[in-house]
Amino acid sequence: MSAPLRFISTRGGTAPLSFRDAVLTGLAPDGGLLLPEAIPDVRGALAAWRGLPYGELACEILRRYADIEPETLRGLVARSLASFRHPETVPVVPLEGTWVAELFHGPTLSFKDIALQFLGRLFALILAERGTELNIVGATSGDTGSAAIHGVRGRDRMRIFMMHPRGRISAVQERQMTTVTDANVFNLAVEGSFDDCQRILKATFGDAGFKQRFALGAVNSINWARLQAQIVYYFYAGLRVMDATGAAAVQFCVPTGNFGDIFAGYLAARMGLPVARLILATNANDILARFFNTGVYRRGPVHATLSPSMDIQVASNFERYLYYRAGEDPDRVAAWMQEFAETGTLALDGADGGHPDALFAAGAAGEKETLETIRETHAVHGYLPDPHTAVGLSVARRFRSDAAPTVCLATAHPAKFGEAIRRATGRDLAHHPVIEALLGLPTRADRMDPSVEALEGYIEEHARPVRDANRTQGGGHGEP
Repeated sequence: MSAPLRFISTRGGTAPLSFRDAVLTGLAPDGGLLLPEAIPDVRGALAAWRGLPYGELACEILRRYADIEPETLRGLVARSLASFRHPETVPVVPLEGTWVAELFHGPTLSFKDIALQFLGRLFALILAERGTELNIVGATSGDTGSAAIHGVRGRDRMRIFMMHPRGRISAVQERQMTTVTDANVFNLAVEGSFDDCQRILKATFGDAGFKQRFALGAVNSINWARLQAQIVYYFYAGLRVMDATGAAAVQFCVPTGNFGDIFAGYLAARMGLPVARLILATNANDILARFFNTGVYRRGPVHATLSPSMDIQVASNFERYLYYRAGEDPDRVAAWMQEFAETGTLALDGADGGHPDALFAAGAAGEKETLETIRETHAVHGYLPDPHTAVGLSVARRFRSDAAPTVCLATAHPAKFGEAIRRATGRDLAHHPVIEALLGLPTRADRMDPSVEALEGYIEEHARPVRDANRTQGGGHGEP
């Protein structure tokens, strides 16, 4: 049996970690992000994986990274997928010239459920094994918050502190979080942008003494376990579309703001899934599209759009991509990130020379294009995309290929963005029982200034230091 994978930091200043330690650590102590020492090559397994149900395929992929006993892993995966409303978990819907992989059939109608239902149970397993507790701290531009909260609500040994930019997410996204009033859930409405929330989050995790004292854990996509769970749907959708079309490869179009979702596709390609191209789609907050077209990563103002989950200018997962772009040289990554922190600009240098990555294509879609895509897709195909998915469909049209069919990731149910649907179609078309059930429920959230001091003070007020909790509690635990 081969030795379990260890996990290393993109900046090279952290000793390699075990899988369980990587899950609980989140952000590496040196400020970098964690990655496996080696990416598994699964090309020899692809033939056997064709046609596997989603849960079985997930076990095959996840065991390449996680040293969890097979029976335990199967149980974790089964319970993580039990709340999904579609028997395939991720159905792949054909549209003319494009396939849509629907990732929104989980409890909060967002693609984030796929990873966070798993991560919540994984946290519970590890904490029960170790007899300890965790204070989870996160930031959300819309969907991560509710998915994370629903993954850990009511669970023993865990509290969750979730920041969102006040007034800058959809009303439905806000209610999905703030109507959860379990004692271990704390919603924080930050007076600022999502980038402010991310800045506070990273600075708090960078405070080593505070992080250790309160045993802080991450549910944002800085946590490696999120990404490994997201790799699965690339294989599932890609293999199904190749089987349906007879194509030798596929290309994926991914609406993204934080670079986590598309980075999972990048990992799938490195593992051996035949990916002809990854098409990165952004809204007006186009820092990532500009990078892949120019080689320059330059921060700009955050624009409020119809696709708020993508209203981001500093993509927290981009550093992981830079690690591979730098030839796995952590010193170059650290230098690039220091340059970006000081100047707001990062330009590729040396052997990279600013040349584009042939695996990536990139484009941005504005508000007018987004609304037109929603309207046209519904009128022509009878299919109603949410505004994030519409951004993807709009950009995907520019990069159609006869050689490789396009799979566009549908990241949220349209009912989460009813006002955008009304603006696009002139009709009130977007509904879902999950959303209707939120109406009239009591809500709970606390406003917070956009500062590290405010967040750390709030955590100190609402969470005992974990070392004290472990001395005073016997600590039962719920089912992972």
